[in-house]
Amino acid sequence: MKSRTFLLTLTLFLLFFYSGILLASVVTLKSNLDSSKDRSLREHYFIASSYAKDLNALEKRGESPESGVVSLYRSYFDFYSKQKVILTIAKDGRSIANNFMEESQVFPLPPVISKKAERLISLEKVENKEYISVAGTLPAPYDMYTLVYYYDVSAVISAWSQMTVTLFGMGMLFSALLAICLMLVLNRVFKPLQQIRTASKSIAQGQYGNRIEVKGHDELAEMAESFNHMAEEIQSQIQQLATAAQQKQQFADNLAHELRTPLTAIYGYAEYIQKVVRTEEDKLFATNYIMSESRRLQNIAYRLLDMATLRENKLELSSVRMDELLREVEQSLTMRAAEQNISITYEYCFDTLVCDADLLHILLVNLLDNAMKACGQEGAIRLVADLENGHKVISVQDNGKGMGEDHLAHITEAFYRVDASRSRSGGGAGLGLTLCQQIAANHGAKLSFSSELGRGTTAKLTFTSC
Repeated sequence: MKSRTFLLTLTLFLLFFYSGILLASVVTLKSNLDSSKDRSLREHYFIASSYAKDLNALEKRGESPESGVVSLYRSYFDFYSKQKVILTIAKDGRSIANNFMEESQVFPLPPVISKKAERLISLEKVENKEYISVAGTLPAPYDMYTLVYYYDVSAVISAWSQMTVTLFGMGMLFSALLAICLMLVLNRVFKPLQQIRTASKSIAQGQYGNRIEVKGHDELAEMAESFNHMAEEIQSQIQQLATAAQQKQQFADNLAHELRTPLTAIYGYAEYIQKVVRTEEDKLFATNYIMSESRRLQNIAYRLLDMATLRENKLELSSVRMDELLREVEQSLTMRAAEQNISITYEYCFDTLVCDADLLHILLVNLLDNAMKACGQEGAIRLVADLENGHKVISVQDNGKGMGEDHLAHITEAFYRVDASRSRSGGGAGLGLTLCQQIAANHGAKLSFSSELGRGTTAKLTFTSC
């Protein structure tokens, strides 16, 4: 594209530039020739008038016009030959007197003037010289004689030719300089496009980190900024796709692992019941274990179904009373809390919250369930609805054993467990916090966790849109 632009621009410039030189040259030549023609006409008129007056004076002294024409011619010849002017006196189309400087010069025969007052002007070329020819009759009563005036304009045309050659030569130098400058300018102008081309190729090859240097505030700079923004978006999307693919692969691996353990146990105990001689106590132990693992598989299926439903369905938002919501959540776990001697308290400082009541109930129950598992016997859990920086916040605080920073970064991942043995023994599927994260995202809220080993964990749900 740069080469085409260079050639097209240079061609158009040269076309208009040399056309301008040629036009100026032609106009100059025409102006010079017109000036020479005006001079020739004036001098022809002056010579013809003077010649007629002199003939009249000679005729009064008794000399005939025929002899007077030839005798007068010598005086005019002496004067005008110094000015490179050729005069010819003709009668009936035949030259009777002339001052041709060289015998080899052959001038055309004088024209026949049909009208006495008419003067004919033309440009004549004799051998290698150019002449302006003016032909006209002498004033009456000597109008039978024709005076032809030849003015040498070879010097004018030669000067014009030299000027034209000089202009074209200077034009060639100027064109060469312009071509160099144009190439430098185009290299600078097309540099962002070249950078975009290079960056596009690198992005096509998977190198998404390349960016274009932005200089100035013109259209090319805006295009470079737009390209960089596009590259950033592509890189972000690719990273998100890679992360999503990695998460999906990890989810599939974890799901396979989670299903393999209970299925292996169920198959083993079923085979044990079938083949091994057993007491009723052994049979009861095996069937209880089979039921426990089956229940865990059922929990996994229900959690996956809940997550799929949550992705496909829209939220049913309504204004929910906080006292009713928190009381219902607390009552859902009252019996389990009593069995483990865990106290659950709640408090709130705002009355209503716009949300999907059922989904938020599921989220809070999951957070409380995790808190109960972390507390163990004789723990304490606080469910608090408060305002922070103008935003409504619901937090679940426990005094359990807490967790390290390395666990906090992964607890919302599917099937991730801080204590795998405790979760499996409780029938956990490892999907509760993943579901909570999805519910929070659907509400435009942020779910965050803070924890300290030996002092407990706080799960905080911040509604940024409230």
